[in-house]
Amino acid sequence: MIQTIITQSNIAKKTAIKLDVVVVLLGLMLTSVSTFAEQANASKSEREMVQSTTSVIPKSKTRDPHAYSSGYTLTKGPYAQAGKRQLVLADEHKFYAVLGDRLEYNTQSNSGVFDIQTWYGTTFDRFVVKSEGEFADGLIEESQTDFLWGHAFTPFWDTQIGIRLDYNSEGDNRQWLAFGLQGLAPYWFEMDMTGYLGEDGNTAFSIEAEFELLLTQKLVLQPRFEIAFYGNNDEQNRIGSGLSTSAIGARLRYEFSRQFAPYIGVEWTNRYGQTAEYAELDGNKSNQTEYVAGIKFWF
Repeated sequence: MIQTIITQSNIAKKTAIKLDVVVVLLGLMLTSVSTFAEQANASKSEREMVQSTTSVIPKSKTRDPHAYSSGYTLTKGPYAQAGKRQLVLADEHKFYAVLGDRLEYNTQSNSGVFDIQTWYGTTFDRFVVKSEGEFADGLIEESQTDFLWGHAFTPFWDTQIGIRLDYNSEGDNRQWLAFGLQGLAPYWFEMDMTGYLGEDGNTAFSIEAEFELLLTQKLVLQPRFEIAFYGNNDEQNRIGSGLSTSAIGARLRYEFSRQFAPYIGVEWTNRYGQTAEYAELDGNKSNQTEYVAGIKFWF
């Protein structure tokens, strides 16, 4: 009799536990259904709000830049002055810059090098002049000057087209058509690549790359690489076809300000192929190491 009562008591407890579990599951299901319904109603309300808002704007005005300016433009409205348009956007202003990348002296050869670039124009279109060469005893021995029109086609790259004028005190002057790219490559490499078409079908190509490594906020190490190719031999100017010259070096500068920085550096120059043979015939070396000192500036 007692054993039967205990058995029935255990069965009643198990049944109560099962009922509790069922109640909890039903509660969770009802909560989920009510939450889903609330989210659905909220999404429906948001859609209706967006539709009611967009329906106010005519479809013909959705791409009009003045559709939401209440009629104000750069030439009309309470802030526009009479006569010539006075309100100018930031990318419409014209600026200029003079960038002296290298102005240095080589004690071994008792000569100097200049590499200066200037430009004037807007953010997207500008007139660019690049000039670099060598001088000694106060006179220019040879120089290369590019007059280019630059156009920005991406945030970091400009296309450039124009002419190049070469001066050589001991050879012949040359004129070229020039076209190239200048900009900032990934990992902050400053690149300058230009192709040239000269007289009698002569061609040339040069590429220059620089990188700035900030050792401190004022002490900067700048590796630099430059290489030049020519399509034909130019005996008068002692230039051979194919890979002609290369220069690789590094300059360490101290920036008293961002606009003025003296530097010291070392550069290894090499001549190749027919260019090296011309140099040896003239009593010069085909490769040499140069120690330089100079200033870098801009304004």
